Amino acid sequence: MDTARTLTAAVVKDGEWYVARCLEVEVASQGETVDEALANLREALELFFEDDEVPASFVHPLVTPIEIRISA
Repeated sequence: MDTARTLTAAVVKDGEWYVARCLEVEVASQGETVDEALANLREALELFFEDDEVPASFVHPLVTPIEIRISA
């Protein structure tokens, strides 16, 4: 039986590619667009959980900006 879960993805541009990374588990993928990177991440996550037991719930990370000082 299929079950839907909601995970958190962070996407960054790296050169000409977009890299999408799941924050709950160590799975990442890439694509030429944000949508392609997310679609590839979705597929990678589905494959990742194909052989592993899917947790009933995930601890979702707190995603927030943080300011740092960098000396010149």
